[in-house]
Amino acid sequence: MDDTPEGTTPEARLLKLAKTGDLDAFEQLVALNERRVFALALRLTGSMEDAKDATQEAFIRLHRKIGQIDSGRGVGPWLYAVTLNACRDIGRVRQRSRLVPMENWASLAAADPTGDPEGLYADMEREEHLRTVLRLLPEKERAALLLREMEGLATEEVARLLGSSVSTVRSQICTARLKLRKLLRGKL
Repeated sequence: MDDTPEGTTPEARLLKLAKTGDLDAFEQLVALNERRVFALALRLTGSMEDAKDATQEAFIRLHRKIGQIDSGRGVGPWLYAVTLNACRDIGRVRQRSRLVPMENWASLAAADPTGDPEGLYADMEREEHLRTVLRLLPEKERAALLLREMEGLATEEVARLLGSSVSTVRSQICTARLKLRKLLRGKL
């Protein structure tokens, strides 16, 4: 019989257990959030290696600070903020490379059931161009746009994560969209 209060999510139960030092619960929390954190990091950094490093750093920070997380809010919002900060830290340290790592080619080729190398290459070029264009946006605009549009967070939550007002976030998102349109016009 489940003796947890009604309305308590599985993530909330795992967080409570992880706070007591239960490593299995912590590993399950990581498994529940790993894909979202990695996807956000990849969109923010534009680099597989940097996204892997940012994801790892986010979960290291989660382990270290798990006792400070508000159980009522859950792990998700906290992880978004930490991932954003980890990406910023990595961005300050690393020099960006425009080369597509070879492992990306192999995984993309394996995922293409049509066997159309020209189409695959065109898709890769479009994706790389989009990443490049996203990197041209100022950090706050890029983060606001990605958190709102790609992660589906409410504008109020994005504002809280970025430490901005709701109106500032709305303005950043609008400005980022306009800049993206101009940069992508005729390129995709």
